[in-house]
Amino acid sequence: MKIGFIGLGNMGAPMAANLAQAGHDVVGYDVLVKPDGLAMASSAAAAAAGADVVITMLPNGDILRVVAAEVHGAMTLGAVHLDCSTVDVNSARTVAQAAEAAGLAAVDAPVSGGIGGATAGTLTFMAGGPAAAFETCAPLFEIMGQKVVHCGPSGNGQAAKICNNMILGVTMIATCEAFVLADKLGLDRQAMFDVVSTSSGASWSMNTYCPAPGVGPASPADNDYQPGFAADLMLKDLRLSQVAADGADADTPMGAAATELYARFVEAEDGAGRDFSAMLPRFAQRRRG
Repeated sequence: MKIGFIGLGNMGAPMAANLAQAGHDVVGYDVLVKPDGLAMASSAAAAAAGADVVITMLPNGDILRVVAAEVHGAMTLGAVHLDCSTVDVNSARTVAQAAEAAGLAAVDAPVSGGIGGATAGTLTFMAGGPAAAFETCAPLFEIMGQKVVHCGPSGNGQAAKICNNMILGVTMIATCEAFVLADKLGLDRQAMFDVVSTSSGASWSMNTYCPAPGVGPASPADNDYQPGFAADLMLKDLRLSQVAADGADADTPMGAAATELYARFVEAEDGAGRDFSAMLPRFAQRRRG
């Protein structure tokens, strides 16, 4: 396929590179970076011109709306706008409606798997949009990832992502709290892991991404909490979950509490630029109350 790829940051650049290495004709555009080995256009509209699929990987919904307004007019009728950004549900649905009005199709497909998954081509995609447009993008998902779930109509990919990451934020906080409590009760961290990882407290945060250094599979905790998934990004996703909860009149007290804690950690403490599992040393330095 001819692919325009707009947004070539830490995630977008390796995703675009994997598509090019698989034989697709990829033309990229980014306002800040020009990755080596990738054909680059002079503007987002130029990258989108003549493309079968235009992929965007952008920081937020406001930027997505601006870029969509620029590229939709340059795209060929019937082409697909595949947005892999993590944005608010309303922005995803607004962009999908704009694409439809321009004679295009849109799929919102945020990802899970981080920079490592983008580089290795092992991302998970949560997709929303028409079935035909999803099928057009299916071969691209196979190159960039290892799993894709079609979650329903436009916006449902974003809905799945923020619900998943709200659970992740809550369970990581609970896991970190429990390790600190175990420490103060004199329970060895390895023993704690061995029990919980095979018991009813098991979770991805414990079993796969353990926040305690030297315990369980290798994780950012073993690399001084250098980010695999930054606390800043967790805060972004948690805030999106609360915007969605407000709009849907959904009661999410644990999600709200996790949002508050990550906001404090990132904006008032030392969490900015650290992995989201660095909540463990954060709790270890604190006392009750």
